[in-house]
Formats: sequence, C-alpha cells, structure tokens
Amino acid sequence: MTSLAADPELLRIGNCSGFYGDRAVAMREMLDGGGLDVLTGDYLAELTMLILGRDRMKDPELGYAKTFLRQVEDCLGRAMDRKVKLVANAGGLNPAGLAEKLRVVAAKLGLQPKIAYVTGDDLLDRAAELGLGAPLTANAYLGAWGIAECLQAGADIVVTGRVTDAALVAGPAAAHFGWAADDYDALAGAVVAGHVIECGTQATGGNFAFFTEIADLGRPGFPIAELRRDGSSVITKHAGTGGAVTVDTVAAQLVYEIQGARYAGPDVTTRLDSIRLTQDGPDRVRIDEVRGEAPPPTTKVSLNTLGGFRNEMTFVLTGLDIEAKAELTRRQLESWLPTRPAELEWSLARLDRPDADTEERASALLRCVVRDPDPNKVGRAFSAVAVELALASYPGFTLTSPPGNGAPYGVFTPGYVPAEAVRHTAVLPDGAIVRIGAPAATRDLLEVADPALPEPLTPSDTETRPLGTIALARSGDKGGNANVGVWVRTEEQWRWLAHTLTVDALRTLLPETAELTVTRTVLPNLRALNFVVHGLLGKGVAYQARFDPQAKGLGEWLRSRHVEIPTELL
Repeated sequence: MTSLAADPELLRIGNCSGFYGDRAVAMREMLDGGGLDVLTGDYLAELTMLILGRDRMKDPELGYAKTFLRQVEDCLGRAMDRKVKLVANAGGLNPAGLAEKLRVVAAKLGLQPKIAYVTGDDLLDRAAELGLGAPLTANAYLGAWGIAECLQAGADIVVTGRVTDAALVAGPAAAHFGWAADDYDALAGAVVAGHVIECGTQATGGNFAFFTEIADLGRPGFPIAELRRDGSSVITKHAGTGGAVTVDTVAAQLVYEIQGARYAGPDVTTRLDSIRLTQDGPDRVRIDEVRGEAPPPTTKVSLNTLGGFRNEMTFVLTGLDIEAKAELTRRQLESWLPTRPAELEWSLARLDRPDADTEERASALLRCVVRDPDPNKVGRAFSAVAVELALASYPGFTLTSPPGNGAPYGVFTPGYVPAEAVRHTAVLPDGAIVRIGAPAATRDLLEVADPALPEPLTPSDTETRPLGTIALARSGDKGGNANVGVWVRTEEQWRWLAHTLTVDALRTLLPETAELTVTRTVLPNLRALNFVVHGLLGKGVAYQARFDPQAKGLGEWLRSRHVEIPTELL
C-alpha cells in the first residue's frame, strides 16, 4: 500500500474539469486554493469520444484532450511542489501518446515527474470478433484498479483512456486506503463521491434549480471530496471561492445521468437508494451509509459510428397565419428538392404571441433538419433550395442563416462484453506492464423493487402553481435516453410528490414523452424520483434529435409546468 497523503485516514481529492472545454485555469485555481492530495479531471463524454475519434482519423498521434496538456505545462511545477497527484482521463483514445507528450513537456520545464498511464479500454481492433460491429470508436469503461496500480508504483501523473468518471476518485482512494476488490461498501462510497465531483462546478451550484438562493454564483469553485477509510466522504470546496455546497447541490449531481437504484460499474454496483446526505457545516455535505454489491459480469462499451451527414435551415415566420405559412414552406421545399434525403424532419416552435410589441415576439421558428449517407443530398442541394424560396413563398420570408454544406454526425450506442474480454492494463512509470484481472465475483444486475411509498398527503386545498415552486430537478443524457431527477426538501412535500408525479403524470406534463417508454425509480433517502425517458434523444447527442440534444433543460421544462400543489406546502 502506498500512502498518497500525510493522514492515513483521510484523502482530499479535488476536481478541475467536468468536460472537454471546461474552465482552462481551474487546475491552477485548485492547486493554489488550498490543500489537496489528488487533483482529478474528467474530459470525456459520449460526444467527446466522437470528437477525439475524428481527430485520430486526421492524425494518428492525436486522440487525447489537448487542453490537459496545456494545463499541465502551466501547473506541473505547482503540483510537484505541493505533492499533488494528477489523475485524468484526458488520454481519450491515445493515453500512451498523451503520456509521451507529457514527458516532453516535463523535460522542457526541467522537471522529472513519474508518469504512468492506463490502457486496454480501446476495443476497436477486436470490435468485430466481440460482436460490436464496425464503429469509429469502441471503448470499454474501465474501473479503478489500473489507476490504483499506477499510484501505488509512485506515479505523479496518471492518464487514462475511457474509465468510468467515478474511477478517477475510486482509484486513488483504493490505493491510499489499501482496499480489496471485495470492499464493496467502501468502493461504492468512493464511486458516489466521484459521481458528485466528476462534473466540476455542477456540485457547487452550477446548473442548480434554486440558483437564486446562492449568494455568490459569479464564479463557482470546483468541488473537493474528503474521503475516509470506510468510504464515507465530505463534499466541500476551497474557502473563498464562489458557489455553495449544500445537501441540494450534492443531491442535484447525484440524480444526474443515472438510470435506476443500482448504479453499475466495473468494480462495484452502487446502491443509490442507500445514500444518506447530511449538512456538515458551511459548504460541507457528508455522504455515508452507501452500500455496494459485486459488479455485473459484463462491461459497458461506448460505441460511436459515423451516421451520415446532416444539415438544417430555419425559417422565421412572423405575424399572422403562422400555421399556414409553415405548411406552405413545407410543401414548397419538399417539392423543389431534386432528391429527397433519407431523413427530413420539420419542427415549428411557436414563440410568437398575439399583438406583440416587438417583431421578435411576433415570430415563430420553422426548422427543417435533413440527414443522409450522401453528403451531396444534404449539402447545397438542400440549403440552396431553401434560399430559392425567398421571393416565392410566404410574406416576410426570412432565414436565420445562409446556405451551407452538410456536416457529418455521429451515432452513440452502448455495447456490452464479458468483463474478462477487456485487457485492462496499467503501464507504470518505469515502463512495467501490469494486467488488471476481471472481477473474481460478479452479480447479475437486477432491478430493485420500489420501496413502500410514504403515506399520501390529504390536502384541504390546493393552488395551481409551477411544479418548480417546491421541487428541484436535474436532467441529462445517456445515449438516446434522457433522465430527469426530481426531489423535494421536506417529508410533507415528499408525501405529496411520491404519489403525484407518476409516470402517467410525467407524460401529461411533458407531452413529448407521451409515446415513449418511461421508467420511474423511487429514492426515499433523497426524497427523489428519477425518470428515464427511453429514446427521447434519438441516437444520441451527436444525432441532434431535439433542439436540446442532451436534455439539459428537460428538468427545467418539467419544473415550469403547472400542477395542483397543496396550499400547506407553499
């Protein structure tokens, strides 16, 4: 066992990136802001893997998050002076290449950090034999143990490919505390802490439903997880930074991009229904009571393929007869096209209002999206026809953009392979190679039966108000599915919400979900309900099935819908 901190019972892990493109100076801010033992960065998402895949097609030496390299060049001396380990998944599709670039940067700075990397997630060369088809990228979600091996070997910097976001925290914790592979409760606690801090400032007030309650949201500080040997943690941030850490800001991140009560990973299945949150002082939230189970026998794989080419044109319809103008435009464009693309979709956003006092408020937007394997069918052959309508169509004809060529789009799908098929490998600072074996024990991932609901509230009177008057929400994407977590603050509110916001009620409040499969999970400890809307996002974020392709605003739309709320809860 290698100690990563002076205190054998405590490990302080910060985060400085929640996505590829996050605040560039965050690494410096976190290193200068206070004491840390490990600083992590999450740079990968489903869309990022597609972006990196296209980078690699242009240059085989690329495929990693270039911003991380620039951050390390700026901050490596600081990190080494403060004895802070850097752990990031910025290696993307080329962790070995990033490790080599880091060595070049370190040499230029006159520094000699020990650099290690984790690989084995890339299954592209074996995709066909593993039944994964012929994707552009195929990356298994690796767990914590490769990172732990690198740190135990004394690495100062560990870069990985596609590991689970929470592995960036669970790996250092396992290395520091010497956990065994079957310390499921402790590992699950670290997974929860990792899930909370992986998206950076979303845990400190960013994207928070009741954001007006936060006194200083100008520049939220990045989060820190203080982990204990039993897997419990406290989520906090550096003193003097903006934002806030409260039970609700932490709960907001806990219900983000989850599926059900069992949160599966390659090392442990975490029971999200076991989590307890407690305010532990200003900007400090304790997480404990987390329970874990053996991981499933299969490992999830992120698959990205090039789906074809896409283009869109948006027409501005102003004033009267909006529906008739939209119908004329549809009929004209479709009949004028020389060849109809494989997919042609229309959507009309009625943003207009009667007797509007500005032209913009009198206007609606008619959007036409086309997709096809042939770029010519969705290029100027489509967009130029939209422009040709200008003097021959509805009165007040206006477009929001000039004609343009189509652009390639990607399709994300999840795949699954036996855990033993993944060649999880740690490449240590001295070049030694350590193979990480598959879990010795596994457990099939079964659904958790919904717990008993609380006694329903029987109000004497109600008022029609937005759901968000008392309920908070956070939403996001998982491939083509969207999730929205909804929670409340008091037991009385929970007694009402648990019985009121059913699947049928959600479909009524969000008509776009009416024909889709919706599943609901009850999380009483968080006073939360999680809904997964299957297929709402088509074939994933790059497919852009909706104007909000990652469902980031879905929860806020739900909160804006009017319901009958008991007067006593207002």
